[in-house]
Amino acid sequence: MIVIETKIKIWVDADASPRPVKEILYRASERTQTVVTFVANQPLEVPRSPFINAVKVGSGFDVADQYIVLHARKGDIVVTQDIPLAAELVAKECLVLSPRGEKFSEEDVRQRLNMRDFMESLRSSGVTTGGPDVFSDKDRMSFANALDRALSQI
Repeated sequence: MIVIETKIKIWVDADASPRPVKEILYRASERTQTVVTFVANQPLEVPRSPFINAVKVGSGFDVADQYIVLHARKGDIVVTQDIPLAAELVAKECLVLSPRGEKFSEEDVRQRLNMRDFMESLRSSGVTTGGPDVFSDKDRMSFANALDRALSQI
């Protein structure tokens, strides 16, 4: 008899993932017995659990992103703030969340890619654009709620 694994997995672009997001994912994976894999190009310490994995990929541009794109499948949940990565995963029909709890759709991703490209052109012409806001308690709560909604749909 062949057993086919059908349960979704959670993939995390972990290099820039805030600590509170990781902690929420640790608890959620245990509670729901959902496998979560943190992918980074540096060593990560994660709790010992049959549901929590860490994968260290080689250094280089977008190596962690490429690993996630290769291994994530339709229906999986992916946590990233990388817009080009989110675009690839939305196209694969993954549910993509930002660490701030925003769900990416095809339309959102296109708009965000356009805005990202526009901001990049401003920066390359010498305009200072600033960075993202500090990760707040509100962001943490938004992420926790978005993850709970996503996990309740499986």
